[in-house]
Amino acid sequence: MKIYKFSKEHGKKVERYQSHLATYVKMAQTNKAATIGCMYIEGEGTVGYHEAPIPQLFIVVEGEGWVTGENQKRIPIKRGEAALWEKGEWHTSGSAEGMTAIVIQSEVLHPEEFMEVKEHA
Repeated sequence: MKIYKFSKEHGKKVERYQSHLATYVKMAQTNKAATIGCMYIEGEGTVGYHEAPIPQLFIVVEGEGWVTGENQKRIPIKRGEAALWEKGEWHTSGSAEGMTAIVIQSEVLHPEEFMEVKEHA
C-alpha cells in the first residue's frame, strides 16, 4: 500500500484563462487519454472562461460555488453535485467562500450511466 498526498500545497497555480486564486493537482492519468485531478478554488477564486479540450466532469467534494456553460449564466453547485462540460464547450467556475472539486477529463465520459441528472444548464 502507498499513501499519497494531494493537498493544495502539492498543486500548481492555475495561471491560464485569467484565473485567480485557483490551484490544480493532477491525481492520475491512464493510457486512454484520461486524467483525474483535484481543483482547489479559494474564496473569491475563479477558473477563467475557457474551452474544454475534452469532456470534463467537475465533482464538488467540499464547499460550494458556481459553474457556467457557454451562456455564462452562473449555476450554484455544492458538495455532492457535479457538472459535465462537453468537448468544445466554453465554461468557467468559481466560489465566494471556497470549493474543492475532483476533475475527470476523458474522451469517454458518460456520468449519466452512474449519477442522476439534477438539471441541464
